[in-house]
Amino acid sequence: MGKSANLDKVMSDYYGEDQVVAIITIKANTKEAEKIAMAVSKFELIEDVFLVTGDTDIIAKARFENYAGLKDFVLKSLAPINGIKDTKTLMVVTAYKERGVTKVIE
Repeated sequence: MGKSANLDKVMSDYYGEDQVVAIITIKANTKEAEKIAMAVSKFELIEDVFLVTGDTDIIAKARFENYAGLKDFVLKSLAPINGIKDTKTLMVVTAYKERGVTKVIE
């Protein structure tokens, strides 16, 4: 079993069927960044999309039913978009404040 398969199994085992929130950073061809941001914003699972400066061009926040949904989205919906050079997916462990509401963490 390769490293990728091992990581996939670990992530699936850890998250199981729990909801997953992810921050996805996207590096894009500069001329296509706005078009890509608009395309990403049309996906129902995407909650927020930002065109930003710095090391990445677009940041998207998404909420998935489970880890399998996240994996499926990245591979089947995001990857085929023309002009995307690279993506990084950050899975949220704990949200302390979301949509302006501070969460009580016990």
